[in-house]
Amino acid sequence: MNDKDQEINEGLNQIFELINAKEDVGEINEILKNGNADDGTENSTPDS
Repeated sequence: MNDKDQEINEGLNQIFELINAKEDVGEINEILKNGNADDGTENSTPDS
């Protein structure tokens, strides 16, 4: 799998994790935190 395909795959996996997290704010925050570490971008976390 090339780098672009791997990046797309990781993004889709993160979307599915968010969907599965439903209303678990702690899990959603953890997913967002891990996403920041993976790609170096800054995501905002939900305010709850």
